[in-house]
Amino acid sequence: MLYRNAWEQLETWRTGNTAARKHGRHTKALMITGARQVGKTTLVREFGSRHYKRLAELNFLTDPVAATVFDGALDADSVTANLTAYLKTTLPPGETLVLLDEIQECPRARTAIKFLVEDGRFDYVETGSLLGVRTKEVPSYPVGFEESFRMYPLTFAEYCLANGVPESTLTMLREHFDTATPVSDAIHNTMQRLFMSYIVVGGMPEIVQRYVDTHDIAQVVDLQHNLLDLYRIDITKYADKTDMPKIRAIFDAVPAQLDDRNRRFVLADLGKTARQNRYASSFLWLADAGVTLPCYNVTAPTVPLQANRKYSLFKLFLADTGLLCASSMENVQFAILNGQIDINMGAIAENVVAQELAANGFALHYFHTKRLGEVDFVVQTGNAVLPIEVKSGRDWTQHTALDNVMAVHEWNLDRALVLCNGNLSQDGNVTYLPLYMTMFIKPQQQPASMPFEIDLSALR
Repeated sequence: MLYRNAWEQLETWRTGNTAARKHGRHTKALMITGARQVGKTTLVREFGSRHYKRLAELNFLTDPVAATVFDGALDADSVTANLTAYLKTTLPPGETLVLLDEIQECPRARTAIKFLVEDGRFDYVETGSLLGVRTKEVPSYPVGFEESFRMYPLTFAEYCLANGVPESTLTMLREHFDTATPVSDAIHNTMQRLFMSYIVVGGMPEIVQRYVDTHDIAQVVDLQHNLLDLYRIDITKYADKTDMPKIRAIFDAVPAQLDDRNRRFVLADLGKTARQNRYASSFLWLADAGVTLPCYNVTAPTVPLQANRKYSLFKLFLADTGLLCASSMENVQFAILNGQIDINMGAIAENVVAQELAANGFALHYFHTKRLGEVDFVVQTGNAVLPIEVKSGRDWTQHTALDNVMAVHEWNLDRALVLCNGNLSQDGNVTYLPLYMTMFIKPQQQPASMPFEIDLSALR
Protein backbone atom coordinates (compact mmCIF):
# COMPACT_ATOMS: atom_id res chain seq x y z
CA MET A 1 0.00 0.00 0.00
CA LEU A 2 1.16 3.54 -0.76
CA TYR A 3 2.22 5.42 2.36
CA ARG A 4 -0.27 8.12 3.34
CA ASN A 5 0.25 10.86 5.93
CA ALA A 6 -3.38 10.29 6.96
CA TRP A 7 -2.23 7.08 8.66
CA GLU A 8 -0.95 9.24 11.52
CA GLN A 9 -4.43 10.76 11.89
CA LEU A 10 -5.88 7.29 12.29
CA GLU A 11 -3.24 6.36 14.87
CA THR A 12 -3.97 9.52 16.86
CA TRP A 13 -7.71 8.85 16.75
CA ARG A 14 -7.30 5.25 17.92
CA THR A 15 -4.99 6.31 20.75
CA GLY A 16 -7.56 8.91 21.81
CA ASN A 17 -10.31 6.30 21.89
CA THR A 18 -8.15 3.97 23.98
CA ALA A 19 -7.53 6.77 26.49
CA ALA A 20 -11.23 7.67 26.56
CA ARG A 21 -12.23 4.10 27.41
CA LYS A 22 -9.60 3.96 30.14
CA HIS A 23 -11.03 7.06 31.81
CA GLY A 24 -14.69 6.11 31.35
CA ARG A 25 -15.44 8.66 28.63
CA HIS A 26 -17.24 7.94 25.38
CA THR A 27 -15.11 7.40 22.30
CA LYS A 28 -15.55 9.20 18.99
CA ALA A 29 -16.20 8.00 15.49
CA LEU A 30 -13.83 9.19 12.77
CA MET A 31 -15.19 10.79 9.63
CA ILE A 32 -12.83 10.85 6.63
CA THR A 33 -13.95 13.06 3.76
CA GLY A 34 -12.39 13.78 0.38
CA ALA A 35 -12.89 13.45 -3.34
CA ARG A 36 -13.67 10.16 -5.00
CA GLN A 37 -10.68 7.86 -5.43
CA VAL A 38 -8.27 9.63 -3.04
CA GLY A 39 -7.67 6.37 -1.14
CA LYS A 40 -9.94 6.61 1.90
CA THR A 41 -11.27 3.05 1.83
CA THR A 42 -7.91 1.44 1.09
CA LEU A 43 -6.32 3.29 3.99
CA VAL A 44 -8.99 2.25 6.51
CA ARG A 45 -8.95 -1.37 5.37
CA GLU A 46 -5.20 -1.59 5.88
CA PHE A 47 -5.44 0.16 9.24
CA GLY A 48 -8.20 -2.18 10.36
CA SER A 49 -6.26 -5.29 9.33
CA ARG A 50 -3.23 -4.19 11.35
CA HIS A 51 -4.91 -2.97 14.53
CA TYR A 52 -8.15 -4.94 14.96
CA LYS A 53 -9.15 -8.56 15.14
CA ARG A 54 -12.17 -7.93 12.92
CA LEU A 55 -12.97 -5.36 10.22
CA ALA A 56 -16.71 -5.04 9.53
CA GLU A 57 -17.32 -3.12 6.30
CA LEU A 58 -20.51 -1.72 4.84
CA ASN A 59 -20.30 0.01 1.48
CA PHE A 60 -23.53 1.87 0.88
CA LEU A 61 -22.63 2.76 -2.71
CA THR A 62 -21.74 -0.65 -4.11
CA ASP A 63 -24.29 -2.52 -1.98
CA PRO A 64 -27.49 -0.50 -1.42
CA VAL A 65 -28.91 -3.40 0.64
CA ALA A 66 -26.38 -2.50 3.37
CA ALA A 67 -28.56 0.50 4.25
CA THR A 68 -31.23 -1.89 5.59
CA VAL A 69 -29.00 -2.38 8.66
CA PHE A 70 -30.24 1.07 9.72
CA ASP A 71 -33.91 0.51 8.99
CA GLY A 72 -36.15 0.65 12.04
CA ALA A 73 -34.85 1.67 15.47
CA LEU A 74 -31.41 3.27 15.63
CA ASP A 75 -30.48 2.24 19.17
CA ALA A 76 -27.17 0.40 19.50
CA ASP A 77 -28.64 -3.02 20.28
CA SER A 78 -30.93 -2.97 17.25
CA VAL A 79 -28.25 -1.76 14.85
CA THR A 80 -25.66 -4.22 16.19
CA ALA A 81 -28.10 -7.11 15.81
CA ASN A 82 -28.84 -6.05 12.23
CA LEU A 83 -25.14 -5.60 11.50
CA THR A 84 -24.09 -9.05 12.71
CA ALA A 85 -27.02 -10.63 10.87
CA TYR A 86 -26.13 -8.82 7.66
CA LEU A 87 -22.44 -9.77 7.86
CA LYS A 88 -23.26 -13.30 9.12
CA THR A 89 -20.48 -13.15 11.69
CA THR A 90 -19.85 -12.26 15.31
CA LEU A 91 -18.04 -9.05 16.13
CA PRO A 92 -15.84 -9.14 19.24
CA PRO A 93 -16.34 -6.03 21.42
CA GLY A 94 -13.22 -3.89 21.78
CA GLU A 95 -11.53 -5.66 18.86
CA THR A 96 -13.74 -4.65 15.94
CA LEU A 97 -13.48 -1.71 13.57
CA VAL A 98 -16.68 -0.92 11.69
CA LEU A 99 -16.17 0.88 8.37
CA LEU A 100 -19.22 2.72 7.06
CA ASP A 101 -18.07 3.44 3.53
CA GLU A 102 -19.68 6.09 1.31
CA ILE A 103 -21.93 7.04 4.22
CA GLN A 104 -23.56 9.84 2.23
CA GLU A 105 -25.65 7.09 0.61
CA CYS A 106 -27.20 6.21 4.00
CA PRO A 107 -28.09 9.35 5.99
CA ARG A 108 -29.66 7.29 8.80
CA ALA A 109 -26.29 5.65 9.45
CA ARG A 110 -24.81 9.08 10.13
CA THR A 111 -27.57 9.78 12.63
CA ALA A 112 -27.03 6.41 14.35
CA ILE A 113 -23.37 7.17 15.05
CA LYS A 114 -24.22 9.00 18.29
CA PHE A 115 -25.93 5.96 19.77
CA LEU A 116 -23.29 3.52 18.51
CA VAL A 117 -20.44 5.57 19.95
CA GLU A 118 -22.23 5.94 23.29
CA ASP A 119 -22.62 2.16 23.36
CA GLY A 120 -18.83 1.78 23.05
CA ARG A 121 -18.65 -1.79 21.78
CA PHE A 122 -16.81 -1.04 18.54
CA ASP A 123 -14.74 1.67 16.89
CA TYR A 124 -16.36 3.37 13.89
CA VAL A 125 -14.84 5.02 10.82
CA GLU A 126 -17.07 6.72 8.27
CA THR A 127 -15.90 7.74 4.82
CA GLY A 128 -17.72 10.08 2.47
CA SER A 129 -16.95 11.40 -0.99
CA LEU A 130 -19.89 13.73 -1.44
CA LEU A 131 -20.90 14.47 2.14
CA GLY A 132 -20.84 18.20 1.70
CA VAL A 133 -23.33 18.09 -1.15
CA ARG A 134 -25.87 15.90 0.69
CA THR A 135 -25.98 17.54 4.10
CA LYS A 136 -29.70 18.25 3.99
CA GLU A 137 -30.53 14.55 3.91
CA VAL A 138 -29.14 13.70 7.37
CA PRO A 139 -31.96 13.77 10.00
CA SER A 140 -29.60 14.53 12.91
CA TYR A 141 -25.82 14.98 13.17
CA PRO A 142 -23.70 13.22 15.83
CA VAL A 143 -22.26 16.46 17.20
CA GLY A 144 -19.68 15.75 19.90
CA PHE A 145 -19.41 12.08 18.96
CA GLU A 146 -17.42 12.44 15.77
CA GLU A 147 -14.11 13.94 14.71
CA SER A 148 -13.14 14.42 11.11
CA PHE A 149 -10.37 15.18 8.68
CA ARG A 150 -10.14 15.55 4.95
CA MET A 151 -7.96 13.43 2.70
CA TYR A 152 -6.33 14.90 -0.37
CA PRO A 153 -4.48 13.32 -3.28
CA LEU A 154 -0.94 12.20 -2.52
CA THR A 155 1.33 15.08 -1.63
CA PHE A 156 4.68 15.39 -3.34
CA ALA A 157 6.39 13.93 -0.26
CA GLU A 158 4.11 10.87 -0.43
CA TYR A 159 4.72 10.67 -4.18
CA CYS A 160 8.47 10.68 -3.56
CA LEU A 161 8.19 7.76 -1.15
CA ALA A 162 6.01 5.87 -3.63
CA ASN A 163 8.73 6.28 -6.24
CA GLY A 164 11.47 4.94 -4.00
CA VAL A 165 12.99 8.15 -2.65
CA PRO A 166 14.55 7.28 0.75
CA GLU A 167 13.12 8.99 3.82
CA SER A 168 16.67 10.09 4.62
CA THR A 169 16.68 12.16 1.42
CA LEU A 170 13.48 13.96 2.43
CA THR A 171 14.98 14.57 5.89
CA MET A 172 18.09 16.04 4.28
CA LEU A 173 16.00 18.30 2.05
CA ARG A 174 14.01 19.43 5.07
CA GLU A 175 17.26 20.43 6.81
CA HIS A 176 18.21 22.55 3.79
CA PHE A 177 14.77 24.14 3.88
CA ASP A 178 15.10 24.92 7.59
CA THR A 179 18.57 26.44 7.22
CA ALA A 180 17.92 28.17 3.86
CA THR A 181 20.98 26.56 2.28
CA PRO A 182 21.09 25.31 -1.33
CA VAL A 183 21.24 21.62 -2.16
CA SER A 184 23.73 20.10 -4.55
CA ASP A 185 23.06 20.59 -8.25
CA ALA A 186 22.71 16.83 -8.80
CA ILE A 187 20.05 16.47 -6.11
CA HIS A 188 18.29 19.67 -7.18
CA ASN A 189 18.07 18.58 -10.81
CA THR A 190 16.81 15.12 -9.87
CA MET A 191 14.16 16.52 -7.55
CA GLN A 192 13.09 18.98 -10.25
CA ARG A 193 12.54 16.16 -12.73
CA LEU A 194 10.65 14.13 -10.14
CA PHE A 195 8.46 17.14 -9.39
CA MET A 196 7.71 17.57 -13.10
CA SER A 197 6.53 13.96 -13.19
CA TYR A 198 4.34 14.66 -10.14
CA ILE A 199 2.69 17.54 -11.99
CA VAL A 200 1.82 15.20 -14.86
CA VAL A 201 0.86 12.12 -12.83
CA GLY A 202 -0.82 13.94 -9.95
CA GLY A 203 -1.65 12.32 -6.63
CA MET A 204 -4.65 10.04 -7.17
CA PRO A 205 -3.49 6.71 -5.65
CA GLU A 206 -4.52 4.33 -8.44
CA ILE A 207 -2.88 6.56 -11.02
CA VAL A 208 0.31 6.96 -8.97
CA GLN A 209 0.51 3.19 -8.53
CA ARG A 210 0.08 2.66 -12.28
CA TYR A 211 2.92 5.08 -12.95
CA VAL A 212 5.17 3.40 -10.35
CA ASP A 213 4.42 -0.01 -11.89
CA THR A 214 4.72 0.94 -15.57
CA HIS A 215 6.20 4.46 -15.96
CA ASP A 216 3.86 4.68 -18.94
CA ILE A 217 2.38 8.18 -19.19
CA ALA A 218 -0.14 7.04 -21.81
CA GLN A 219 -1.70 4.66 -19.26
CA VAL A 220 -1.64 7.45 -16.68
CA VAL A 221 -3.56 9.80 -18.98
CA ASP A 222 -6.15 7.12 -19.78
CA LEU A 223 -6.85 6.60 -16.08
CA GLN A 224 -7.06 10.35 -15.56
CA HIS A 225 -9.67 10.72 -18.30
CA ASN A 226 -11.66 7.87 -16.72
CA LEU A 227 -11.63 9.66 -13.37
CA LEU A 228 -12.70 12.96 -14.94
CA ASP A 229 -15.60 11.12 -16.54
CA LEU A 230 -16.50 9.68 -13.12
CA TYR A 231 -16.62 13.18 -11.65
CA ARG A 232 -18.94 14.30 -14.46
CA ILE A 233 -21.17 11.30 -13.75
CA ASP A 234 -21.27 12.29 -10.06
CA ILE A 235 -22.36 15.78 -11.03
CA THR A 236 -25.19 14.34 -13.11
CA LYS A 237 -26.20 11.85 -10.40
CA TYR A 238 -25.95 13.91 -7.22
CA ALA A 239 -26.42 17.55 -8.15
CA ASP A 240 -29.80 19.17 -7.98
CA LYS A 241 -31.30 19.07 -11.46
CA THR A 242 -31.59 22.87 -11.62
CA ASP A 243 -27.95 23.32 -10.56
CA MET A 244 -26.46 20.44 -12.55
CA PRO A 245 -25.89 22.36 -15.83
CA LYS A 246 -24.18 25.20 -13.92
CA ILE A 247 -21.96 22.84 -11.94
CA ARG A 248 -20.97 20.98 -15.11
CA ALA A 249 -20.21 24.27 -16.88
CA ILE A 250 -17.99 25.45 -14.01
CA PHE A 251 -16.14 22.13 -13.81
CA ASP A 252 -15.43 22.08 -17.54
CA ALA A 253 -14.40 25.76 -17.53
CA VAL A 254 -11.76 25.53 -14.78
CA PRO A 255 -8.78 24.76 -17.09
CA ALA A 256 -9.57 27.60 -19.47
CA GLN A 257 -10.17 30.06 -16.63
CA LEU A 258 -6.84 29.17 -15.02
CA ASP A 259 -5.10 29.58 -18.36
CA ASP A 260 -6.30 33.19 -18.47
CA ARG A 261 -3.71 35.80 -17.55
CA ASN A 262 -5.29 36.83 -14.23
CA ARG A 263 -6.39 33.25 -13.29
CA ARG A 264 -9.56 34.60 -11.67
CA PHE A 265 -12.80 32.78 -12.38
CA VAL A 266 -14.96 35.07 -14.52
CA LEU A 267 -18.63 34.14 -14.54
CA ALA A 268 -19.31 36.17 -17.66
CA ASP A 269 -17.30 33.61 -19.60
CA LEU A 270 -20.00 31.02 -18.82
CA GLY A 271 -22.75 33.13 -20.31
CA LYS A 272 -23.98 36.68 -20.62
CA THR A 273 -26.58 36.21 -17.88
CA ALA A 274 -24.28 34.48 -15.35
CA ARG A 275 -24.37 36.15 -11.94
CA GLN A 276 -22.53 35.36 -8.72
CA ASN A 277 -25.64 34.87 -6.57
CA ARG A 278 -27.07 32.35 -9.03
CA TYR A 279 -23.85 30.33 -9.24
CA ALA A 280 -22.66 30.48 -5.61
CA SER A 281 -24.16 27.12 -4.64
CA SER A 282 -22.62 25.50 -7.72
CA PHE A 283 -19.11 26.60 -6.76
CA LEU A 284 -19.70 25.32 -3.23
CA TRP A 285 -20.94 21.98 -4.58
CA LEU A 286 -17.64 21.34 -6.38
CA ALA A 287 -15.60 22.44 -3.37
CA ASP A 288 -17.67 20.30 -0.97
CA ALA A 289 -17.25 17.31 -3.28
CA GLY A 290 -13.48 17.76 -3.01
CA VAL A 291 -13.11 18.27 -6.77
CA THR A 292 -11.98 21.90 -6.71
CA LEU A 293 -9.99 24.20 -4.42
CA PRO A 294 -11.30 27.77 -4.21
CA CYS A 295 -8.73 30.47 -3.47
CA TYR A 296 -10.35 33.74 -2.31
CA ASN A 297 -9.07 37.27 -2.68
CA VAL A 298 -8.47 39.23 0.54
CA THR A 299 -8.80 42.97 1.01
CA ALA A 300 -5.57 43.08 3.03
CA PRO A 301 -2.87 40.50 3.87
CA THR A 302 -3.47 40.76 7.61
CA VAL A 303 -4.69 38.33 10.26
CA PRO A 304 -7.21 36.89 10.37
CA LEU A 305 -7.21 36.35 6.61
CA GLN A 306 -10.67 34.81 6.62
CA ALA A 307 -12.15 38.05 7.99
CA ASN A 308 -10.70 39.88 4.95
CA ARG A 309 -12.02 37.39 2.42
CA LYS A 310 -13.95 38.61 -0.64
CA TYR A 311 -16.25 35.79 -1.69
CA SER A 312 -17.03 37.41 -5.03
CA LEU A 313 -13.39 37.29 -6.23
CA PHE A 314 -11.62 33.95 -6.38
CA LYS A 315 -9.52 31.53 -8.35
CA LEU A 316 -10.71 27.96 -8.76
CA PHE A 317 -8.09 25.21 -8.91
CA LEU A 318 -8.59 21.52 -9.57
CA ALA A 319 -7.84 19.36 -6.54
CA ASP A 320 -5.35 17.32 -8.58
CA THR A 321 -2.90 18.88 -11.02
CA GLY A 322 -2.54 15.66 -12.99
CA LEU A 323 -6.25 15.87 -13.78
CA LEU A 324 -5.77 19.50 -14.83
CA CYS A 325 -3.09 18.47 -17.33
CA ALA A 326 -5.27 15.66 -18.65
CA SER A 327 -8.39 17.79 -18.96
CA SER A 328 -7.07 20.88 -20.62
CA MET A 329 -3.92 20.77 -22.62
CA GLU A 330 -3.22 18.34 -25.43
CA ASN A 331 0.22 16.70 -25.28
CA VAL A 332 1.39 19.07 -22.57
CA GLN A 333 2.77 16.15 -20.57
CA PHE A 334 5.87 15.75 -22.74
CA ALA A 335 6.83 19.41 -22.37
CA ILE A 336 6.37 19.34 -18.61
CA LEU A 337 8.39 16.15 -18.17
CA ASN A 338 11.21 17.94 -19.94
CA GLY A 339 11.01 20.87 -17.55
CA GLN A 340 9.21 23.29 -19.85
CA ILE A 341 6.62 24.75 -17.49
CA ASP A 342 7.62 28.30 -18.33
CA ILE A 343 5.78 28.34 -21.66
CA ASN A 344 2.26 29.59 -20.86
CA MET A 345 2.07 27.12 -18.00
CA GLY A 346 1.94 29.40 -14.98
CA ALA A 347 -1.54 28.03 -14.26
CA ILE A 348 -0.15 24.53 -13.80
CA ALA A 349 2.54 25.75 -11.42
CA GLU A 350 -0.01 27.68 -9.36
CA ASN A 351 -2.36 24.70 -9.28
CA VAL A 352 0.25 22.30 -7.94
CA VAL A 353 1.24 24.83 -5.25
CA ALA A 354 -2.44 25.28 -4.29
CA GLN A 355 -2.80 21.50 -4.08
CA GLU A 356 0.24 21.19 -1.79
CA LEU A 357 -0.72 24.13 0.44
CA ALA A 358 -4.27 22.83 0.91
CA ALA A 359 -3.05 19.33 1.76
CA ASN A 360 -0.62 20.85 4.27
CA GLY A 361 -3.51 22.52 6.09
CA PHE A 362 -3.64 26.06 4.72
CA ALA A 363 -6.79 27.93 3.73
CA LEU A 364 -6.14 29.35 0.26
CA HIS A 365 -6.14 33.12 -0.33
CA TYR A 366 -4.49 35.55 -2.71
CA PHE A 367 -4.13 39.33 -2.75
CA HIS A 368 -4.80 41.70 -5.62
CA THR A 369 -5.37 45.42 -6.07
CA LYS A 370 -4.88 47.58 -9.13
CA ARG A 371 -2.42 49.78 -7.25
CA LEU A 372 -0.15 47.09 -5.81
CA GLY A 373 -0.66 44.18 -8.17
CA GLU A 374 -1.27 40.51 -7.40
CA VAL A 375 0.48 38.12 -5.04
CA ASP A 376 -0.34 34.51 -5.98
CA PHE A 377 -0.96 33.23 -2.44
CA VAL A 378 -1.13 34.67 1.05
CA VAL A 379 -1.42 32.12 3.86
CA GLN A 380 -1.73 32.44 7.59
CA THR A 381 0.62 30.63 9.93
CA GLY A 382 -0.01 31.36 13.58
CA ASN A 383 -0.40 35.12 13.97
CA ALA A 384 1.60 35.94 10.83
CA VAL A 385 0.77 36.20 7.14
CA LEU A 386 3.16 34.72 4.61
CA PRO A 387 3.03 36.03 1.00
CA ILE A 388 3.97 33.45 -1.64
CA GLU A 389 4.78 34.14 -5.28
CA VAL A 390 4.93 31.31 -7.86
CA LYS A 391 7.34 31.72 -10.76
CA SER A 392 7.34 29.11 -13.52
CA GLY A 393 9.76 30.96 -15.82
CA ARG A 394 13.38 32.06 -15.55
CA ASP A 395 12.80 35.57 -14.19
CA TRP A 396 11.96 34.52 -10.64
CA THR A 397 13.86 37.43 -9.07
CA GLN A 398 11.41 39.88 -10.70
CA HIS A 399 8.33 40.21 -8.47
CA THR A 400 7.03 43.78 -8.44
CA ALA A 401 3.69 43.03 -6.77
CA LEU A 402 5.38 41.10 -3.98
CA ASP A 403 7.83 43.97 -3.41
CA ASN A 404 4.95 46.45 -3.32
CA VAL A 405 3.05 44.44 -0.72
CA MET A 406 6.13 43.88 1.44
CA ALA A 407 6.77 47.64 1.43
CA VAL A 408 3.44 48.46 3.14
CA HIS A 409 4.71 48.96 6.70
CA GLU A 410 1.38 48.74 8.52
CA TRP A 411 0.96 45.14 7.32
CA ASN A 412 4.14 44.04 9.14
CA LEU A 413 5.09 41.38 6.60
CA ASP A 414 8.55 40.32 7.68
CA ARG A 415 9.22 37.52 5.19
CA ALA A 416 8.05 36.19 1.84
CA LEU A 417 8.59 33.13 -0.34
CA VAL A 418 9.17 32.84 -4.08
CA LEU A 419 8.64 29.31 -5.42
CA CYS A 420 10.64 28.83 -8.61
CA ASN A 421 12.83 26.54 -10.71
CA GLY A 422 16.01 27.76 -9.03
CA ASN A 423 17.93 26.38 -6.09
CA LEU A 424 17.37 27.62 -2.56
CA SER A 425 18.69 31.11 -1.82
CA GLN A 426 18.01 34.12 0.38
CA ASP A 427 17.79 37.80 -0.54
CA GLY A 428 16.88 39.99 2.42
CA ASN A 429 13.45 38.97 3.66
CA VAL A 430 12.66 36.98 0.50
CA THR A 431 13.48 33.27 0.37
CA TYR A 432 13.70 31.60 -3.04
CA LEU A 433 12.60 27.98 -2.85
CA PRO A 434 12.52 25.26 -5.50
CA LEU A 435 8.93 24.40 -6.37
CA TYR A 436 9.39 20.92 -4.94
CA MET A 437 10.04 22.39 -1.48
CA THR A 438 6.43 23.52 -1.26
CA MET A 439 5.98 20.23 0.60
CA PHE A 440 7.76 21.74 3.62
CA ILE A 441 5.60 24.89 3.92
CA LYS A 442 3.24 24.13 6.78
CA PRO A 443 1.17 26.20 9.20
CA GLN A 444 2.25 26.70 12.78
CA GLN A 445 0.76 23.92 14.87
CA GLN A 446 -1.47 24.55 17.85
CA PRO A 447 0.09 23.24 21.10
CA ALA A 448 -1.27 19.91 22.31
CA SER A 449 -2.36 21.54 25.57
CA MET A 450 -2.75 25.13 26.78
CA PRO A 451 -3.07 25.10 30.59
CA PHE A 452 -4.32 28.41 31.99
CA GLU A 453 -5.19 28.94 35.63
CA ILE A 454 -6.31 32.15 37.34
CA ASP A 455 -5.28 32.87 40.93
CA LEU A 456 -8.58 33.58 42.73
CA SER A 457 -7.08 34.08 46.19
CA ALA A 458 -7.77 37.84 46.08
CA LEU A 459 -11.49 37.12 45.79
CA ARG A 460 -11.68 35.01 48.94
